[in-house]
Amino acid sequence: MNTRAFAPPPEGSPWKLGNLELFRSLSAPALDAVRAAMRVDRVMKDDVIFVQGDRADRAYALGAGSIRILQTGSDGGQTIVRFIAPGETFGSVPLFTNHRLPADAVAAEDSVVLSWSEEELRRLIRLYPPIAMNVIEVLGARLGQLQERLRELTTQRVEQRIAHAVLRLAAQAGRDTSGGRTIAFPLRRKDVAEFSGTTLHTASRTLAAWEKAGLVASRNGCLTIRDPAGLRRVAEDCPP
Repeated sequence: MNTRAFAPPPEGSPWKLGNLELFRSLSAPALDAVRAAMRVDRVMKDDVIFVQGDRADRAYALGAGSIRILQTGSDGGQTIVRFIAPGETFGSVPLFTNHRLPADAVAAEDSVVLSWSEEELRRLIRLYPPIAMNVIEVLGARLGQLQERLRELTTQRVEQRIAHAVLRLAAQAGRDTSGGRTIAFPLRRKDVAEFSGTTLHTASRTLAAWEKAGLVASRNGCLTIRDPAGLRRVAEDCPP
């Protein structure tokens, strides 16, 4: 992982420790202990943070930017398992299982990555049990999301899957703008295709049709939902 030194965040920055899902509801002394054990790396777009199959030895959280979690099959094909938005944790599950990373983590843009060694994380959990509850809640939420995506892949038409993918990303990392709800990280059509389990051609054709219909807009690599109700109708396979 190529890194550059990064100064501590100013007060109120988006990666203030108490905003990270792993450390919510912690006391000030507990957050001080978390901060003391933390490593901060600034990674550039397309930098690889960890590689599928490598041994897991750190827990990660995203301070700023966005991360793609990519899984490679035995045939060499890749799929996007998840996008990581600021505040979210990643790469920590294997620390509690077989210590083998199940996917690659790649920076989708210049990002700030925070991490803790396994030893430090386990020490912090022993000292501050609310961290363990946060871990359980995060893992439960991720499992529910994966089950929902599996249901979509096996039961829904491709247009529905793409609509659900876009709506899910907007809920995860969207911000309200004058044009609608904008997904706050770069989103290639290839990303949409992999995330919704379809081909690049189909994803591109579908998004182009939605742009023409006024459902979405794309500018400077960012996707904006202009008609959330209309897109939800597509996702639920309801007539216009």
